[in-house]
Amino acid sequence: MNNNTMSFQNKLMRVVGVASLFCIALPAIAKAQVSADDFKKLQEQVALLSQQVQSLQQTNSAYQQKIHNLQEQVGSTKEIAKSAEAKAMSAEEKINEPVDLSAQMASAASHNFVLSGDAEVTFGRTAGFNSGSFMMADFAPIFLYRANDNILFEAGFDFILQNGQTTLLNGQTVDTANNTTVNLSFATIDYIVNNYVTLVAGEMLLPLGTYSERSAGWINQIPDAPLPVAVLPQAGVGAQLRGAIPLNQSGRSFTYAAYVANGPSSVDGTGNSTYKDSTGAVLPNLDLGGNTGFSSSGNQQNLNGSASGGGRIAFFNAFKPHYDVEVGLSGQTGPYTTSNQYYSAAVIDASIHLSPYFTLKGEYINAWVQTTDVGTYQAGGFWLQGTYKLAAFNSDLPFINNLELVARYDTVNDGLGTKTQRFTGGYIYHFSNTLMLENDYEALSNQGPNPLPSSAYVFQLSYGF
Repeated sequence: MNNNTMSFQNKLMRVVGVASLFCIALPAIAKAQVSADDFKKLQEQVALLSQQVQSLQQTNSAYQQKIHNLQEQVGSTKEIAKSAEAKAMSAEEKINEPVDLSAQMASAASHNFVLSGDAEVTFGRTAGFNSGSFMMADFAPIFLYRANDNILFEAGFDFILQNGQTTLLNGQTVDTANNTTVNLSFATIDYIVNNYVTLVAGEMLLPLGTYSERSAGWINQIPDAPLPVAVLPQAGVGAQLRGAIPLNQSGRSFTYAAYVANGPSSVDGTGNSTYKDSTGAVLPNLDLGGNTGFSSSGNQQNLNGSASGGGRIAFFNAFKPHYDVEVGLSGQTGPYTTSNQYYSAAVIDASIHLSPYFTLKGEYINAWVQTTDVGTYQAGGFWLQGTYKLAAFNSDLPFINNLELVARYDTVNDGLGTKTQRFTGGYIYHFSNTLMLENDYEALSNQGPNPLPSSAYVFQLSYGF
């Protein structure tokens, strides 16, 4: 019994005792001569004592209710403790149970796998031919898989329908029928180190300029690639660190990429500037496709001296939605033969968005190639491309609103005697955001041992998904 209960009982006993005395004394007082005032005061005191007794009884009931509530809380706590103990035992049993990894992987794949990419069909007519023909059908799927918050995997392929080849008895190679080629464009494992650094390893699209990483058919807006990117490697097996760092003001950021990769190689391994194919044609001896260190026979063989190193830094500033500018500087260098002749390249790129309707972008490209026969030759050029959407006029005609005008000027000098200039103009009709019809006219002016047709019409239906 606590102190509060004992105190209450003592008070109650005192009040009851006093009341009893009054009850005993009443008959005696009644027999004596008592004035009306004294009797009234006595009644008031008895009424006051009754009120005190009632108040003490209410206080006692409140104390009893609190004691009951505390007892219930103790019981509830015991039940919670028992439930927690049972859950812990159940969790321990589940840990010891065999895990169905295949089911977990299937569930993860269904929630973290994405198929993207694009497809194109191209129809063209070049100068010197009376009629046009379908030139290419391409399907380029991109597979994206997210293993967890930090690990990503991506791979892109090109399925292209093109002419097959056969070699005649005289050694001449000719086209025959059609053939489907499958090329691995890129395949990388990406590990997100933190918000500012990502590690990428595998067959990478190289950040030399921006075209190699932003050249999907439906994004490029013109069916073929700018001429000077032909002097740059587009992909290579290696590893890189890349990311972006936001600057103090909103909308500004600094982006970077630094990589090592198997660089270009010499086609015949000599390091000469040119070589002859089976038809006797003289072709550049520089192979820009990054090799993996294995020959076509499967034997390990370094086709270049060692890995090349490169990277890109850029500044991006968004003034407001649809108004931004990006300027970047990139480069790569490394030996491309086992005798340590070097291939080096540098690129300046820029792009500007002025409103949702106008875009201007381009690159200035230079490459230096050391050879064993002609010394170091320089190749390169530049390209500039602009687009304008007629939706800016807000016409009532849907046909007009869906049109986008496009124009590009590009020029290249391969450093071996061939120079080419080209102007391309045309339009894009947008059936939707990702389905478009591109129609372009190309006018070329070139000189040298490997001339191109003087003009061409190109139609391409592109779909991105």
